[in-house]
Amino acid sequence: MSQYAGTPAVARVRRARAKPDVPLAMRVQRLARAMWKHRWYYLLLIAPLTYYLIFRYIPIWNAQIAFKDFFALKGVEGSPWVGLQHFEAFFNSFYFSELIVNTVIFSLARLILGMPIAIILALAIHESRFLFFRSLVQTVTYLPHFLSWVIMLGLLLGLLSPSSGMINEMIKAAGGQPIAFLTSTAWFRQVVVLSDIWKETGWSTILYLAALLGISPDLYEAAEVDGASRWRRIWHISLPGIVPVIVLITLLRLGNILDVSFQQIWVLYSVPVYSVGDIIDTWVYRSGVLDFQFSLATAVGLFKGVIGLILILVANSVAKRVAQQSLF
Repeated sequence: MSQYAGTPAVARVRRARAKPDVPLAMRVQRLARAMWKHRWYYLLLIAPLTYYLIFRYIPIWNAQIAFKDFFALKGVEGSPWVGLQHFEAFFNSFYFSELIVNTVIFSLARLILGMPIAIILALAIHESRFLFFRSLVQTVTYLPHFLSWVIMLGLLLGLLSPSSGMINEMIKAAGGQPIAFLTSTAWFRQVVVLSDIWKETGWSTILYLAALLGISPDLYEAAEVDGASRWRRIWHISLPGIVPVIVLITLLRLGNILDVSFQQIWVLYSVPVYSVGDIIDTWVYRSGVLDFQFSLATAVGLFKGVIGLILILVANSVAKRVAQQSLF
């Protein structure tokens, strides 16, 4: 300890830095004034908070049926406890490994392929000097996001149909045999991944474009004055500037790695491609919801949530150490 720690001068400095003991009533009054000052922001929060309260947090209480043999007539409280029986049934299912593999393959393929494409597209739009071209490309690329998967199926049939699809017509014109893309185990996964990238890449691009627009133009001007080429400016300014957004999106997607678009798979797949297309959500829908095994469906959902939480915590720790960026 320093020899000056107990001197009167140090004591006076400490007293000056110490926060005054504010009465509780005054602190409440300050908080009320601050909330009234920002009342419109709190008003905007009412809708999303209500949504999460009703559809996210209150249903957590009913998640206990994952450990019960749920009967609708007995209700959540009256149903008997069965422990981990439903988890064991899922883990011991003949389809368990197949479901996990298919789900992880779809999620990782979308992450590994879809994210770089969205980043490259955002950089290309940001670097374009033609305003009309930028607006046109951005509109065309994110428009598919607003189409339902039923409409997307119609478009895919127009492209991939073995009898009249445009791609198969080109294959036949080249002397090849038509391919049943949507019912072939060799091609179904590629169709799912590429169609998802086609539909969602433009929407993801908006996030990266917003991050790029937040970078100070002074940095680009200074780099240009110093003689940096466009590629150098992209590499040393644009990419580092959107790293926090990249890390954030990656962490969120890793947390949802066991969540694949149920609507997409349900619309596109059929019995011949169950082995390569069946995912956890579609199996739960068939085995849990259609067969009224609500406890089993809840157990699988709880399992997915725990795995997602673990992945987020691990990925957040790694990102904090490696990239000095994290969610918390």
